[in-house]
Amino acid sequence: MKTRIGIMGYGNLGRGVEAAIHQNEDLELVAVFTRRDPGSLAIHTPGVPVLSADKALSMRDQIDVMILCGGSATDLPQQTPAFANVFNVVDSYDTHARIPNHFQACDKASKAAGKISLISCGWDPGMFSLARTYASAVLPQGMHETFWGRGVSQGHSDAIRRLEGVQDARQYTVPIQAAVDRVRRGEQPVLSARDKHLRECYVVAKPGADKARIEEEIKTMPYYFDEYDTTVTFITQEELDRDHAGMPHGGTVLRSGVTGLNGEHKHTIEYSLTLDSNPEFTGSVLAACARAVHRLNRNGMSGCMTILDVPPAALSPMSGEELRAHLL
Repeated sequence: MKTRIGIMGYGNLGRGVEAAIHQNEDLELVAVFTRRDPGSLAIHTPGVPVLSADKALSMRDQIDVMILCGGSATDLPQQTPAFANVFNVVDSYDTHARIPNHFQACDKASKAAGKISLISCGWDPGMFSLARTYASAVLPQGMHETFWGRGVSQGHSDAIRRLEGVQDARQYTVPIQAAVDRVRRGEQPVLSARDKHLRECYVVAKPGADKARIEEEIKTMPYYFDEYDTTVTFITQEELDRDHAGMPHGGTVLRSGVTGLNGEHKHTIEYSLTLDSNPEFTGSVLAACARAVHRLNRNGMSGCMTILDVPPAALSPMSGEELRAHLL
């Protein structure tokens, strides 16, 4: 039985989800929804309709899971609870500090509908969340740190593009190597956000825009830039297209801890990702999560979840027998 998927939003992430569906025989794309003119989009899956976003509710009986591919800054806080009233939904909401609020809103909507909303799925939050949880469970006496980059953050880039006067933007998250080295040595330093990362912003301003205001709004943006040393460089659209067209990313989760009756033995757990395409990898995580949501909802579960609430086996296309034979 295939999981029938709808994609809401067809930007970089939506295209990444479509590509992931092509690689999974048990997943089927049934529709793409957009706030743009549907006729302006050409997708890669033959025979699948591209429809206006306001047509989504009319397909409630044809879609098992709706994958929401909007941005965390303004789209998902409204979209996910709204669609959770009707569909099983999966999103990649990544504003860490506001995840508890987002969870509560989605939980209420999903429980009322008898559906599941699986939020904040990607690689961080998502895969890195699992790494932190497993590592801290195994080494309870210790500390963990997470480093991102160097790479393009989709969420931060989107947040910049939403500012008045901004035509386009890319934001790179850059780990500070000295901080990474201290954690790898097991020093367990106390590090602030500013100690761990730099943020580099490349911005194309609209003609006549106030660049000084744009720079100030970026550097003081809560949850995104205000806690970091941030540089803002204004460039042309041609320069952005030429020098910043790729979407690489990655990062590392490190857990350093001790074992023994007196803590005499040190250990370090390290989990890392190196990604050629941030949206395609994130789309692959969302596709696996859609499979899990469909399975769990068919088994009678409802409400909001995160990746930490999902049994690993539910994410995999393999049967329990195959998992035990090949991956255990």
